[in-house]
Amino acid sequence: MLGTIKGILFILYLLVCVGLIVVVLLQEGKQAGLTGAISGAAETYWGRNKARSMEGGLVLATRILAVLFIVLSVVLNMDLFS
Repeated sequence: MLGTIKGILFILYLLVCVGLIVVVLLQEGKQAGLTGAISGAAETYWGRNKARSMEGGLVLATRILAVLFIVLSVVLNMDLFS
C-alpha cells in the first residue's frame, strides 16, 4: 500500500516538475530593456494592472507549483515509504 502511495506521489511530482518548467518558460522577462524605459511601459494600463493579467496568473501558478515541488521533494525523501 505504501508503495502505491509513493508511486502516485512520484507521478504527481513529475507532473509538478513539468508544469513548473512550462510556467516559468511562458513568463516574460522582468527587464523592459531600453525601449521600455524610453516609452514608459510601466505607466501604461497593462503595466499597472499586471497582477490581473495572464502574467499575474503565471506568477501565482509559479508560486503554487514551487511550494508543491518543495513539499513533494521533502515527502518523497523521507523514509516513510521504505
